[in-house]
Order: sequence, then structure tokens, then C-alpha cells
Amino acid sequence: MLISDEGLVMKVAISVGGKFHAFYLAEQLQNNEDLSQLITSYPRFEVLKSGISKDKISSIVVKELIQRGFGKLPNILQKRYDPQFFICDLYDQIAAKKLQPCDVFVGWSSFSRHSLKKAKKFGALTILERGSSHIEYQRDVLSEEYERYGLKPSLPHPRIVDKELEEYALADYISVPSIFSKKSFLEKGFPYEKILHVPYGVDLKRFKPMEKKDNIFRIIHCGAVTLRKGCHYLLKAFYELNLPNSELWFVGTISHDMQSFIKQYEDERIKYHGPKPQSSLSWYYSQANVFSLLSLEEGLAMVQAQAMACRLPVICTSNTGGEDLIQEGKSGFVIPIRDLDALKNKINFFFENPDKCKEMGIAAEQRVKNAFSWNKYGKKIIDEYKRVLLLND
Repeated sequence: MLISDEGLVMKVAISVGGKFHAFYLAEQLQNNEDLSQLITSYPRFEVLKSGISKDKISSIVVKELIQRGFGKLPNILQKRYDPQFFICDLYDQIAAKKLQPCDVFVGWSSFSRHSLKKAKKFGALTILERGSSHIEYQRDVLSEEYERYGLKPSLPHPRIVDKELEEYALADYISVPSIFSKKSFLEKGFPYEKILHVPYGVDLKRFKPMEKKDNIFRIIHCGAVTLRKGCHYLLKAFYELNLPNSELWFVGTISHDMQSFIKQYEDERIKYHGPKPQSSLSWYYSQANVFSLLSLEEGLAMVQAQAMACRLPVICTSNTGGEDLIQEGKSGFVIPIRDLDALKNKINFFFENPDKCKEMGIAAEQRVKNAFSWNKYGKKIIDEYKRVLLLND
């Protein structure tokens, strides 16, 4: 690292097996002249669209090719073989070989055991990005949910769990995006002072309100339609409330574990739109009155901030990271997981109080504009990197 007249200048390397929010992080670091390298499984031409300099990109596309190729195999083979660990570890081994000397290494969980060890040989400060709750919490809460409904569980591979636990121990710091995620680590005995807590941002140029085309009261869920996302609770609540002139929209890929619930709560007012590109999501958000996400666990679902930027109030569970975004009763409501009565109550509130619904939507938009742009995220996370780097100098 270098301390100039303008302050501390770092060389920060990032490794991410995919995209997540890493490209936004890389862009912010590059704007601050702190990015030294971005290693990703995305092809170079895709990364260039995010404005990252070509000379800073190291691409490992084999991970994406294997993962997407596996997804095209017959279901019987997909069920028999679980490539989670193999894909993550292969990417990590290649990334470690590509990693160049740096002051700070930031690696994504499940993809960084080998890379963390390599970074430590360089004398770099190591930070592990964990976008969800502690992996043991994630595994346990999902296991409980699948058991409740007698469904075959879709859980983190045991070797992935072991790998992440080793990464947690190797890393100097864990970076998490929400109070909920932070609590899950503290409950597992992880040291408070080793946790960096910085909520994600939202692309305010892309996500903004558009004209609503009708007067139907509409609830929307964006993201994968899965048990983990609590979509079965939203289906049940909407179906049982049976509100007049209302619809429920799901925008996202439907998982196998939701099929029985979709059949059970079949209703012409429930619409499944499938996955949509980010460029079209503002329109879908804007056709709704309320956004709802009832996840059993995740770090900080970015769809919540996207919906808020499109002027929607939010109903979410405490396990979505929504507590960091939402001002309770002003821009939305945060409810406990699995609380069907609370969910129905909040949906009814918005249905019966359209003026208050609009007022809270406006407050939601202002909330993310004021506090959750990617530029604000960038300043906070870079300040945290500099703080801990100086602390460990």
C-alpha cells in the first residue's frame, strides 16, 4: 500500500465465481484507483460492459461452461450427481494461480480457500465476502423447511460447508451486507471485530418508477420462485385472502420444490412471468402496488432495493436483510419468517389503505435514493478496507 498526499492508495484484488455484486464493487474500487485485479468466471466481454479496464480482468470461463452444461443434462443425472463442490473448487484453484500480488484480497465464499492461502503468501489482508447468512445457519433453516413439507432437500453440499468453514477461519475479515447476516455469524461464535457490515446499493439509473397501466391491486415477487425464498407462504396468503380486483405476480425461474404448491394454490389471478432481464424489471415492479419477499435466509436481497427505487413499499421477513433497508411502518414492514397471519395482515393493510400504500412507496424510493446508491456503498466499503488495512499494518 502507498500513502500519498491524497491518502491511502491500495491494491485490491477481487475473485468471484460468477457476478453477484462484485462488478459494482470493482467499478467503485476502479473509480477510486484502488482496483488491481478482478478475477471472475464471466467472459471478458461481459465484464467490459461494467466499465472495468481490460487489463484488470482475469476470466475463468470454464466454471460457467461446466455449470451451464450440467444444467442441460437430463434431470435423472442432475439428481444423481452434485457438482457444487467440484465447480467451486476448480474455479478457486485456477483463480489462485492467476492471483497477482495485492494489498487486499477480497474473495467470494465457496470460491476462495486456495486463493486466500495464496493471498496470505503475498502478505495481503484477506476479506471473505459472504452474501448470505452463516452457511451452517443457512443449511439448518432450509433443512427444517424441507422437512416441514416432506420435500427432498436442496442444501449446500457437505464439502461446500466444510470449505466455507475453513474459509471463515482463514480470512482476516468476513464482509456481510446485513444485520441479519451479521447476527448469524455472531451466534456461531465468530468474533464481532472480524465482521465488516456494509449493505449493498441499487442502480438508480436503471431502477426507477414507470407508469402503472391499470387499477388492479398487485403484489409482486422478483427472483427465483423457491422454497428458500418463502414463495409458498406468499402463495398461501394471497390465495386464502381472496381479495377482489387483485393479482400476484412472480417474476423469476420456478424451482422443482415449488411445483406442488403451485398446483395446490392454482388461481387465474396468480401470474408466473418467468425470468426477465434486468433491463425490463422496472416495468414489472411499476405494475405492482407492493413488493414482497419472504425468504427463510439470505444476506441482503437486492431486489428489495430495486423495488423500493421503483416506488414500492416492501413486505419482507427479518431473514432477507430488509431491516437494513426498511424503516418500519414508513417504507414497508418486516415480519418474522413463516408468520402467515402477519403476512396476511400487512397485505390487507395495503389493500385497504391505497393512499397510505402510495405514501409508503414514495418514502421507500426516497430511502434508497438517500442512502443506498452504489456510490454510497463504494465509499463505505472502501473506507472499511482502508480502516482494517491500517489497523493491521
